[in-house]
Amino acid sequence: MIFGIAAVVPALFFVIGMVRDRRRISNAVWLGVTLVLLLLWLVFRAAEAEGWAAVAVGYAFVAVAVGLGLVLPLALLANGVVMLKREGLKPANLLSLLAGLAIFGVGFAFAFATARTGPLVDAVIGALLVVAAYVAFLFVSLLLYSVVYGSVGRRSGFDAIVVLGAGLIGDRVPPLLASRLDRALGLYRREVDAGRAPLVVVSGGQGADEAVPEAVAMAEYLERRGVPGEAVVLEDRATTTEQNLAYSVALLAERGRTGRTVAVTNNFHVFRAAVVARRLRLRTQIIGARTARYFLPSAFLREFVALLAQNPVAHALSCGLLVVLYLVPTLA
Repeated sequence: MIFGIAAVVPALFFVIGMVRDRRRISNAVWLGVTLVLLLLWLVFRAAEAEGWAAVAVGYAFVAVAVGLGLVLPLALLANGVVMLKREGLKPANLLSLLAGLAIFGVGFAFAFATARTGPLVDAVIGALLVVAAYVAFLFVSLLLYSVVYGSVGRRSGFDAIVVLGAGLIGDRVPPLLASRLDRALGLYRREVDAGRAPLVVVSGGQGADEAVPEAVAMAEYLERRGVPGEAVVLEDRATTTEQNLAYSVALLAERGRTGRTVAVTNNFHVFRAAVVARRLRLRTQIIGARTARYFLPSAFLREFVALLAQNPVAHALSCGLLVVLYLVPTLA
C-alpha cells in the first residue's frame, strides 16, 4: 500500500513538469520513479495474494529476468554485428555491442557476488551493481519518456519547418537524412493544403568527406519533390544540433518568421534536440521521422550517452550518493 501512495508524489511532479515544459529531463526521471514505485506496489500486492495472481507474477519476473539477463544482451550483440557490417567500424557503431558485453559482465558479477567471496569483495561488486542499476534506471526512463515526448504535441499550424542535417554520402542524401526530409515534406504539404505558406529551413554545413554542404543537397531533394525554391531557406554553416537550431531560428527571425516553428529530426534524436532547444531558450517543437529498426539500439544508446554528458557532475554525485548509502550498512 505504501508504494502505491508514494507513487502519487512523483506522478504529480511528472504531470506538473509536462504542463510547464515537456522538454525537461526531470520529467523522464519522475516518470521512471513513478513506474518503479508502481512496480514495487504490484510485487508486494502479488506477494500478499494467493492462487493464480501470485503464480502469474512469479512467471512474469522469471521471464523478465531471463529477458534482461540473456535475451537482451544477445540481441544487442547481434545488433552490434549488424551495425558494423552496414555502417562500418566507427566508435558510435560499437555501442550496442559494448552494451551487450556490459550486461553479461554485470550478470557474471552478480553470480560471483552470490559466492562466499568475503565482505570487501562483496561490497565492491555490490557497489558496481548499484552503479549499473542507476545507469539502467536512467536509460529506461529516458527511453520511455522519449517515446512519450514524440507522441504528444502539435502536428500542424507551423510558420516554419526546420530540417536538421544528418550527413551526406559525397553529394547524395542517405536514407537517414531522406527520412527527415520526407517527414518535413509531409508537414509542408499539410500546411499548404490548409492555406498556409511555411518556410522550410534546411540546416547543415559541409563535412570533410562531403562534396557539398548538406543544406545544398537537402534543398535540391525538396525542390525535386515539388517544394518551390522561394519556400526553401539554406543554412549551410551548422555542424551540431545546437548550431542547427540556433542558426536556423536566426535566419527565420531575419525574414520576420517568429511564429510557431517545428524542427524535424529522426525519432531517436527527438528528445535530445528538444533539450537543446530548451537550453537555447527556443520555443521550437521537435518532431521525429522513422528510422531503420537495426539502427535504433545504437542510436538510442548514443543519445543516452550525449544526454548524460550534458551534466556529468550531477550524475556522478547522484551515483556516488547511492553507492555510499549502499556501502555504509554493508560494511558496518
